[in-house]
Amino acid sequence: MTAVRRPYVTLSCAMSLDGCLDSTAPHRMAMSNAEDFDRVDQLRADHDAILVGASTVRRDNPRLLVRSAERRAARVASGRPSSPAKVTVTATGDLSPEAAFFTAGDGDKFVYCPRGAADALTRAVGDRATVVALGDAVVAMGDALADLARRGIARLMVEGGGRIHTQFLAQRLADELQLVIAPFFVGEVGAPRFVHPARFPWDEAHRARLLDTRRIGDVVLLRYAMSTRALAEADVGG
Repeated sequence: MTAVRRPYVTLSCAMSLDGCLDSTAPHRMAMSNAEDFDRVDQLRADHDAILVGASTVRRDNPRLLVRSAERRAARVASGRPSSPAKVTVTATGDLSPEAAFFTAGDGDKFVYCPRGAADALTRAVGDRATVVALGDAVVAMGDALADLARRGIARLMVEGGGRIHTQFLAQRLADELQLVIAPFFVGEVGAPRFVHPARFPWDEAHRARLLDTRRIGDVVLLRYAMSTRALAEADVGG
């Protein structure tokens, strides 16, 4: 049997000057601006699925939908759902079926979890999502990507949080990183970070390739190629 190529993975993140994704306050801290939010909306529209970690679902309750009516209409006209499929990964199954991840939008939703959590989670979410059991204790991201590929997902956008970004980068599963830098510091010890400590493939001797920089109002976008596939795509696009 021919192996299915894993999805092209784009990591999308906005962080402060000191590498934080948010503050410790209950409300969400806006790291970006309206113009960049619109860019991210286009990025969502260009992908087949959006993945976030379960902690992001619990903390931020994101809808993960394409906001622009024109972009939604363009997706439908091309034979795709109005918004990309939603994907999350949980180790414990601790997800509320009332979260916007499950209730907002009519597209496919996939939840990856260890085998031991699958039955209870399936009963909890019912027909609101497809629960996929992978692994005995933790879900290997490579296995989740392989399953998504078999389901027809060719391009996956990963929106965090820090633990998820770390896994994709440390395991060399990301193709492209789109990193937005906000013009301020958070300065809190417990604030969530872009990545956690890990052994990354890129270091002083192995530098990631910078594809593009763009000023977007008061923030800056940095695009990095994290794979040869991204470099090839950039060459074709350029």
